[in-house]
Amino acid sequence: MQLLSSLDSANADGVWLTIGSFDGVHRGHQEIIRQLAAGAHAHASPAVVLTFYPHPAVVLRGSNGPFYLTSPDERAVLLGKLDVDIVIIQRFDRQLADTSARDFVLKLRERLGLQQLLVGHDFTLGRGREGDIPTLGRLGRELGFEVVVNPPVLLDGQVISSSQIRAALSVGNVESAYRLLGRPYRVTGEVVPGDGRGRMIGIPTANLKPWYEQLLPGAGVYVCQARIGDKVYGAAANVGVRPTFDGSTSFLRVEAHLLDFQGNLYGQNIQLDFLARLRDEKKFTSVQALVVQILEDIAHARKLLTQTTPT
Repeated sequence: MQLLSSLDSANADGVWLTIGSFDGVHRGHQEIIRQLAAGAHAHASPAVVLTFYPHPAVVLRGSNGPFYLTSPDERAVLLGKLDVDIVIIQRFDRQLADTSARDFVLKLRERLGLQQLLVGHDFTLGRGREGDIPTLGRLGRELGFEVVVNPPVLLDGQVISSSQIRAALSVGNVESAYRLLGRPYRVTGEVVPGDGRGRMIGIPTANLKPWYEQLLPGAGVYVCQARIGDKVYGAAANVGVRPTFDGSTSFLRVEAHLLDFQGNLYGQNIQLDFLARLRDEKKFTSVQALVVQILEDIAHARKLLTQTTPT
């Protein structure tokens, strides 16, 4: 797979293309991209995904905190696994937002030799969302490309969407996020020094420093799989503010106790896949009471992990 940082750097012809933010690369995204790749390759054409960073919603409406389900690099890796030939991560800014639909499509023709455009049922592009599906159809007939509309992908009667996944994660429903994504929700971070309290109470934890723009699951205790290189460990993870000790921070911390692991993790990257929620985070009356609960959490995590095959 070829990864490009802008449409201006592309130089292709006869492309089959889909456009979107594709944050999370969820099951709905996967369906349209599989169809794109299969159709393009059946016609000996390149399959290209044009995606954006920052997310248009962040640029146009602002952001009140961590927002993304995947970083741009993670998104590109997931798209590459779907047999895409070229991924273009286009910077989205006010100037791009003010570009007319016609001018943007002309650029697609110039840089990609656009042959077929696959879009979702509610897709629009261009200034003021003027490039709706009927408009794109007219431009396609004029400029020599075909527009194909993919129906929405449903789960339990609802359209799968990134906003639906964000809503689930915000309340800690990682099981629902798992079903919508088609894989566990993943948080990646470097292990950084903490205050050492876990080790002092005999339950050492890895303190992760995730990407500051990534949305974290809501505060609580979770069953996870921790990946370090090619090794996988079960884990019990806490996302929250540690109310028993201080609870004074306004940002969520991510701490994971890796089952049956011994060694030094500082400076290493851990991929933490969230499988299930065990309980809410709460304040305990004593450190001893907290330790008792953590040991129960670890036992519960072990039991659930015996029913889970590493993904």
